[in-house]
Amino acid sequence: MARFTRSDDLRGATFEGADLHRARFVESDLSGVVMRGVQVEGMDVDAPWLPDGGAPFRVNGVDVTPYVEAELDRRFPGRDLRRATDPEGLRAAWAALDSTWAATLERVAAMPDGTVDVSVDGEWSFAQTLRHLVLATDAWLGRAVLGLEQPFHPLGQPGPQAAEDGLDLSVFETGTPAFARVREARADRVAMVRDLLAAVTPEELAVVRANPWAPDYPETTLSCVHVILEEEWEHHRFAVRDLDLIEARGVTERTSSG
Repeated sequence: MARFTRSDDLRGATFEGADLHRARFVESDLSGVVMRGVQVEGMDVDAPWLPDGGAPFRVNGVDVTPYVEAELDRRFPGRDLRRATDPEGLRAAWAALDSTWAATLERVAAMPDGTVDVSVDGEWSFAQTLRHLVLATDAWLGRAVLGLEQPFHPLGQPGPQAAEDGLDLSVFETGTPAFARVREARADRVAMVRDLLAAVTPEELAVVRANPWAPDYPETTLSCVHVILEEEWEHHRFAVRDLDLIEARGVTERTSSG
């Protein structure tokens, strides 16, 4: 089966009458893609960063972004608070997230042993998702806002582009750590965000920071917190999606320990 990676330049390519049945696009740039007369039965699109004031995402001439966003807000109460701009609103947004994750952790605890390390279709396991959120907090709070010299917890889960972003991968543990350790690291980072928001002022939210991955690009404390909130809700959505599939299929595939 053909496989195309980052080294393959398919920009501007034309597919005419091509059979892409069951093709899989992972972390690919499909912006500006035009599809005409296509069959889409069973098509599953997962786009965490739907257009926000930019070019629309149209299906049959209809911009579906507002409908998708409204439905996600309905499914995940409190998600609509993620773009709050004042301290009180941000505290409410974080409290909603905290409650949502607590319920999901209770759900996982009631599932069969090993569920936290199951990978669905090559995606991160539940434990890896929590580990990635540890890293996201370390980057956008520890590094960007707090300015810690070495903000990264060894249990953080780097993304596939981490090395390209200049992240020292030797800082992080490999393998499959005990879930109790993952939960402890996660709880510590949740508390870091909660503590920041408990005391932050409007003036502090406006302080300019450096983007943790692109230091020349300016952020503010508020924009950094918004990134954390966005990461939290999107990865929670991924986690719930995969837990639903795990329950439907049964626990069948563990993550690699290497």
